[in-house]
Amino acid sequence: MDVFEKLYAVIEDRKANPAEDSYTCYLFGKGADKILKKVAEECGETIIAAKNGAQEETVGEIADLFYHVLVLMSAQGIPLAALADELARRAEKIGNLKTMKQTDRET
Repeated sequence: MDVFEKLYAVIEDRKANPAEDSYTCYLFGKGADKILKKVAEECGETIIAAKNGAQEETVGEIADLFYHVLVLMSAQGIPLAALADELARRAEKIGNLKTMKQTDRET
């Protein structure tokens, strides 16, 4: 998580101390619609890269997606610890195939 913590700290700093030449500040300035559009765009690009079997490109797109999700979290006031806590909570669950199949049908 160290790299995520460092990146999130930079994002938070950009939000608190805007700089003209910062892409992160540009996103904050444009607001939620732009940030959400970028999350969706990067998600789509990740899917296409993975579908094409381009591993290096997929890694790059996932990195772009994670960055934009972290910007979204910051914009929404969601601390990184909240995500870590939720993932830890889910990691402790033992899956139930019946429940998973039901969830798949609902999504």
